Amino acid sequence: MQTIRRASECDIPAIAAIYGYHVLHGAASFETEPPGRAEMMRRYSELRDQGYPYLVAEADGAVVGYAYAGPYRPRVAYQNTVEDSIYLRADLTGRGIGAKLLGGLIAACEQQGYRQMIAVVGDSASVPSIRLHERHGFRCVGTLRSVGYKHGRWLDSVLLQRALGRGDSAPPARDR
Repeated sequence: MQTIRRASECDIPAIAAIYGYHVLHGAASFETEPPGRAEMMRRYSELRDQGYPYLVAEADGAVVGYAYAGPYRPRVAYQNTVEDSIYLRADLTGRGIGAKLLGGLIAACEQQGYRQMIAVVGDSASVPSIRLHERHGFRCVGTLRSVGYKHGRWLDSVLLQRALGRGDSAPPARDR
């Protein structure tokens, strides 16, 4: 059984290992060299210090996946929109861990008053990730064809979007 909880600094080694695997072997990230623990700590701390939710899935005392929200774009008008990222240990996909992480992340972002969530899925062949997002209310809003080149092939970016809370039915309650 998995537990979803807020990430902490002690989770960074496991997070770095999970992400590093995907950088080296997958298309979810367009990075080509895995960042080290210090860089992953810097990224985590930056998001945490800005108040964005950062979650881990834990099973049998080990971190088996993580998810976080971050700014969609840096300009002020985007401040109510977040982009999600989800990564799982490669040997544990298809077991509902991603669904629990994404559900927890959506709830945390709604609680914080965000209004839109964007998913940028690396590679249109990443059907499980696209379907995961669709099951959580995302809709595909476009595909950027062949915008990345990794592992000897061109990769698409699939853009999905989901309203959070009241979405665009009313102005945001407050500026951030």
